[in-house]
Amino acid sequence: MSTYAIGDVQGCYDELQQLLALIEFDSVRDRLWFTGDLVNRGPDSLEVLRFVKSLGDKAITVLGNHDLHLLAIAANRDRPRRKDTLDDVLNAPDRDELLNWLRQQPLMHVDNSLGFVLIHAGLPPQWDLARAQACAHEVEMVLRGENYQAYFQQMYGNQPDSWRDDLGGMDRLRFITNCFTRLRYCDQNGRYAMEEKGSPGSQAEPWQPWFRIQDRASKGANIIFGHWSTLNEVNDEGIFALDSGCLWGGQLTALQLAPRLTVPPRRFHVECAGACQPGIA
Repeated sequence: MSTYAIGDVQGCYDELQQLLALIEFDSVRDRLWFTGDLVNRGPDSLEVLRFVKSLGDKAITVLGNHDLHLLAIAANRDRPRRKDTLDDVLNAPDRDELLNWLRQQPLMHVDNSLGFVLIHAGLPPQWDLARAQACAHEVEMVLRGENYQAYFQQMYGNQPDSWRDDLGGMDRLRFITNCFTRLRYCDQNGRYAMEEKGSPGSQAEPWQPWFRIQDRASKGANIIFGHWSTLNEVNDEGIFALDSGCLWGGQLTALQLAPRLTVPPRRFHVECAGACQPGIA
């Protein structure tokens, strides 16, 4: 049995199938982890959702910002954006079944036996893994509950921009959501900068990539994430960035988690034609 983590697919179904052929994926024997953003901007979000859902417990996906955006539109709590490609999902006969399944997915997955953590974007420096799991669970319970539409009504926004233990209500849920699905840069105190989206070295002071904050509490864990297509491959210990820009004409990447035949784990790539022009959000 093999386990592979796969970067942001964003509706690029054909490239996903090419990657699975490359790694000789067996849906009976093997397992897949997805870094989130299964949907949007690519041409085949509906087919990607149907496929990942069909894998049942052979696939794990965490929620990304584009996945939440789809759910918010479906709940009539957000409007489609000009570059969205979500109509196929929203008009599908199995729309409700797919969206209900998506809403049940976690923000964070921890596998102690494999020794890896899966998220979409980042963790603030104050959170160790136990705190991160507890925070993820808070939002997951709201998403899976009867009042999830009220959450989507207030999900968007950049405030509060730093963590406090006494945060409550929607401020707390919004901060947690932003970290798990949008975080790239923050400062030493954990205040984040959502406007910074470029590769490391392009940012203003005092911002740093979240995983390079000195003494962050999650250091020592092997963390897999996506979301950051301009980051490219990094060599930081315990950090595995898998969004290699398939949507923009880069690559779709898989990381072999088990069996661990190489250190660091082996990567597999397929070239992508690109559904969007670089720089178009």
